[in-house]
Amino acid sequence: MAAVCVMVLGTSSGAGKSWLATALCRHYARQGLKVAPFKAQNMSNNARVVQGGEIGSAQYFQSLAARAEPEVRMNPVLLKPEADTHSQYVLMGRVDAELTALPWRERGERAWPTVRRALHELIAENEVVVIEGAGSPAEINLMPNDIVNLRVAREAGARCLLVTDVDRGGAFAHLYGTWSLLAEADRALIRGFVLNKFRGDAALLQPGPQQLQDLTGVPMLGVIPMQWRHGLPEEDGVFDDRSHAAGPVHTTIAVVAWPRISNLDEFQPLKNLPGVRLKWVRSPADGAGADVVVLPGSKATAADLDWLREQGLDRWVAEHAARGGRVLGVCGGLQVLGEALIDTEGIDGNAPGLGLLPLVTTFARDKTVRRTEAAFTTVRGPWAALSGVAVSGYEIHHGQTAPHPAMVAAGAVAHEVIPGLAWQNADGNVLGLYLHGLFEDDRVLRALFGAAAPTLETVFDRLADTLREHFIPGALDALIAP
Repeated sequence: MAAVCVMVLGTSSGAGKSWLATALCRHYARQGLKVAPFKAQNMSNNARVVQGGEIGSAQYFQSLAARAEPEVRMNPVLLKPEADTHSQYVLMGRVDAELTALPWRERGERAWPTVRRALHELIAENEVVVIEGAGSPAEINLMPNDIVNLRVAREAGARCLLVTDVDRGGAFAHLYGTWSLLAEADRALIRGFVLNKFRGDAALLQPGPQQLQDLTGVPMLGVIPMQWRHGLPEEDGVFDDRSHAAGPVHTTIAVVAWPRISNLDEFQPLKNLPGVRLKWVRSPADGAGADVVVLPGSKATAADLDWLREQGLDRWVAEHAARGGRVLGVCGGLQVLGEALIDTEGIDGNAPGLGLLPLVTTFARDKTVRRTEAAFTTVRGPWAALSGVAVSGYEIHHGQTAPHPAMVAAGAVAHEVIPGLAWQNADGNVLGLYLHGLFEDDRVLRALFGAAAPTLETVFDRLADTLREHFIPGALDALIAP
């Protein structure tokens, strides 16, 4: 078996590469083909635990769309930004301290043999490999060190689609400019252009597609309409203000959008849950009217805690809790809710916490990365609906959290509601846990909100249906033809 490789390149970040690659995975899988996704290098703090370690969330969901078991070969390099000029380097699912310490331009060559091996193994085991690029293939300053775009395309002999975001304006210039900056041999790999996020009368595009084809020899294969609620978890950035489902809103959930937010995609189901509105908060004014305040995961907990205080959001969270409002901390958010962050290993930083839970977190050099099945014991107060609910999720954290000995001696109570993983305060309105994926579990959604979000299977099928409807008939089949 030797797979045909279909690659999705973009004119920029946010053009729609992840969305299109996911849809292609489901499209080809529905034809009974054995499909796997691949992205050589992903930069994201949205990660999932899979066989062998952690990979970018986009490849995790692409694997599910392909009806394949997610594993580390699908995203051999994951860069997790910890500051504006520093990223943690994850190679084949595990943190590589040596590569993390290297200058940016030296990392690629060191990692390329591993990337190449993972790619060829997937090609040998599948019938179609759907490859996603990163950013733009025409970043001429990065081309000499490229291990994710054109180098992969050449290695795989990939049939490439170049997608652009037409909603930003200048789409034809973006497509032509990207194509023109490629070497002649690389231009030959581009089999079609795709316009994404189109709104309005498609007739107004004419005669642009034909003119572009006359200039490049590359046809426009698809024009994808704007989809506000496609249901696919976000790859980058936070959701927009359309983050509420139809019908009267009975619960407003405010998620603090601190600078190094991680695993924000786990909140996607709330965006489509009847009666729920999801808000992203960067100031106390943003959080007005919130019923539930969520402190999410963080790739730099101490730095994000400093930012929280600079914005005055620490007082806002404390005042919300003092009024009896529900507060939830997930992973880094749990750590922030405690009394202190202690870092003797130089992992994250030392800081006093918000003091809403009598816990202390110590950062360990080794990272906990695992899938977890657990169940809540007796949960009190506003979160009592979770009592006895079984939950499935995942953990990714350096921190190790436990009750603060001095606080316990003074009579402070941290009720352990999942052994070693979740605690709540004496009043029951503040809950913190290490488990990511709480709102992706239908059992939890039904317990808390009496409803469930659309299943991922439904989402993937809708994506594939969109391709079938808006691509030139037969174009996707022709991409994988001998």
